[in-house]
Amino acid sequence: MKTDNELQKDVMDELKWEPRVKETNIGVAVNDGVVTLSGYVDSYIEKVHAERAASRVLGVKAVVEEIKVKLLSSYECSDEDLAQAAVRALEWNNLIPKDRIKVLVQDGRVTLRGEVDWRYQKEEAENTFCCLRGGSVVNNLISVKPSLKPQDVKAKIEGALQRNAVLDARQIKVETEGSKVILSGTVRSWVEREQARWAAWAAPGVTQVEDNLIISPY
Repeated sequence: MKTDNELQKDVMDELKWEPRVKETNIGVAVNDGVVTLSGYVDSYIEKVHAERAASRVLGVKAVVEEIKVKLLSSYECSDEDLAQAAVRALEWNNLIPKDRIKVLVQDGRVTLRGEVDWRYQKEEAENTFCCLRGGSVVNNLISVKPSLKPQDVKAKIEGALQRNAVLDARQIKVETEGSKVILSGTVRSWVEREQARWAAWAAPGVTQVEDNLIISPY
């Protein structure tokens, strides 16, 4: 098992390896496998990539993201310009039901509201806006509309876990409470944990995933 110092070095190396991140502006602290990222970045999307880079390092149990976005002067724009860009981006993305999502911009903070049928549509909306110039925070308040019976959701998720080449589905237990999915058991890495979470969220109508999975890399 890696020590916190070893894990800190691995995370810092991964940040250096990630070309979309300026690692010199990011601080890394580790306590019992939990990584805390701090510092400043030039854009919201850089913040996202830094968190993802840390998450994929073997041995990381969780990531606490405390990075602040400090926009370059060339990236700054008015809330009106950002709102117009956000609406255009929404209109051009065929994966998002644009007529069901509302956008609010205040002080560079983008808030998304509305209702969709799938988790991926909610995530796709956030991914679209996090790449916009001038945005410092994306607050995704889009809800997912339930559409399947709990027993059907459970069966579909278990099937998806069994098909996944990365996961050992025998070590993961799936339970449902209405449109809520509860995952428990063990996985070998943060990446496997994300794969299991994604399989749960991919079921239509899932509104909440309670992740009780334990990372046990060794």
